[in-house]
Amino acid sequence: MSTMKAARWYAEKDIRVEQTEVPTPKKGQIKIAVKYAGICGSDLHEYVHGPQLIPVKEPYLLTGHQGTTTLGHEFSGIVEEVGENAIGNFKKGDRVVVEPIYKNPESPFLVSGEYNLSEPLGFVGLSSNGGFADYVVVEDYMVHKIPDSMSFEQGALVEPTAVAVYAVLQSGLKIGQTVLVSGAGPIGLLCVQAAIAAGATTVIVTDVAEKRLEKAKEIGATHTINATEKDIPEQVRKLTKNLGADVYLDAAGVQASYDTGLKSLRNGGTAVLVALFGKPVTADPLSQVLRELTIKGVIAYRNIFPEVIALIDSGRIPAEKLVTSKIKLDEIVDKGFEALVNSPEQVKILIDIEK
Repeated sequence: MSTMKAARWYAEKDIRVEQTEVPTPKKGQIKIAVKYAGICGSDLHEYVHGPQLIPVKEPYLLTGHQGTTTLGHEFSGIVEEVGENAIGNFKKGDRVVVEPIYKNPESPFLVSGEYNLSEPLGFVGLSSNGGFADYVVVEDYMVHKIPDSMSFEQGALVEPTAVAVYAVLQSGLKIGQTVLVSGAGPIGLLCVQAAIAAGATTVIVTDVAEKRLEKAKEIGATHTINATEKDIPEQVRKLTKNLGADVYLDAAGVQASYDTGLKSLRNGGTAVLVALFGKPVTADPLSQVLRELTIKGVIAYRNIFPEVIALIDSGRIPAEKLVTSKIKLDEIVDKGFEALVNSPEQVKILIDIEK
């Protein structure tokens, strides 16, 4: 049995870098030699509070996976082996990224192209073993080729960028409009970049960490506000001709951000909930009705990976500016997860799998 190194989740605050079996692709699957992988907020949630999406009590329906899991769903790499009858004309040596969402072949949402709504929801690296390893096996429909002009570091940022681009598209943002983003973590900052790429002229960002607000300004936000301030809706109105923001993107996912964001919208504005809210929030439906607000939740993405690859490769979305650290797989706990928990200066940490 050949083995490889992998970062495996066992329980809350228990991730171990250890030797595990090298996977072999089955029918319709592709084996990838991983180059770079990013630590996502959902990975961090599994480390700090897990299990959340990792199937522990019963196997994930589409893969049979359960329990100890190799994390990692934001990654790039090279095709190592193509399983029997795999679609997509992939061959060994192809440079690729992975769209890690599972599609239930029996779901009616696949017919409409809304595969991110198929159930049960699952992702590589959570519902199956993922990319914090030398090799990973994924379904053929998940794999996308990237051009030679795109670095593997950029490739590892395609998946989180797709979340942000999808959220902006779902908001209906128009050229020249104003956007408020709550939460200057990786997804919030990518929302800033996506909004700018879509033509927003005013982009306001709130967060409790000044270092992250500095990063927001660095990547193009026009204004930043510390989320601990009391008069944020009033400040937003002053910055938007006393109307309020056209679009609100909630990448923080707490009661305070939800309330502040809706109050900061103009009448007729749109709020898009991007964050995975950890707790229920209370709402004021009457105010939402009287102000004719649109409030929309989004999950992951669908049908946009080729466009996101092009946006990053062309420089329209310089996602690589969010990378604050590159580490080795052996350092994933101390310099990865613990750094993200304890240091607001860290935004996106990439793991150089080969290093």
